[in-house]
Amino acid sequence: MPIYCPTLTTIDLNATKRHINKVNQPGSFTTDMLTAACLQAQLLSVPKGVWQVYAYDQDEHTILANKPLALTAANLIRQLTGAVEIVIMAATIGLPLELEVSNLFMQNQASSGMLLDAAGTTAITATSNAVYNVISQQAAQAGLTAGNRICPGFGDCPLDLQPEVLKLSTGSRIDLSLTDTKMLVPRKSVTAIIGLYPYQNTLSFPHQQELNCDKNGHPGCHARKEK
Repeated sequence: MPIYCPTLTTIDLNATKRHINKVNQPGSFTTDMLTAACLQAQLLSVPKGVWQVYAYDQDEHTILANKPLALTAANLIRQLTGAVEIVIMAATIGLPLELEVSNLFMQNQASSGMLLDAAGTTAITATSNAVYNVISQQAAQAGLTAGNRICPGFGDCPLDLQPEVLKLSTGSRIDLSLTDTKMLVPRKSVTAIIGLYPYQNTLSFPHQQELNCDKNGHPGCHARKEK
């Protein structure tokens, strides 16, 4: 698949406010400060996404890549019940915003750094949503429906899967890498496993249950869907 570069026409102020309130006392920042951080995040973000589609062996719980990937986490397997194909996606907003956040903290501008970091979280969420929407549209053209995003390190999807997931997504094409602790670099990045299901059967499949990173509310999960 080609690299997809969505355009972030705006960075949601209310979403950014929710992110900053999770790590700071609510109401500590003015609307003007939030607006400025969102604009800066929009200017600094370099949104990119990639994904690959693989056949899925439901009986063996295996993603049929060139090097097959057998899944063992029970909840992950259950969420993929009925999937006929698997999409592995990766998305990022790049390094510039992250570098500016670090620069602000080094200059003792902690408030500005926290606000920009929160706006960056909103930006990667929007980027991930944009990539997912294209995947969903392409699936619909093939008579399939895309399930929720399942992210390594959240719920019952083990972080140990991250290296394989990153490789299968071809995330290196958008300059993604991993630390020794399997965290993504740049930090404002996500990877996800998405099941594709026959449209006529989706109402009965457990992938619709709210058990993955789209819904878990974890403050570090940039791929969950914003309300």
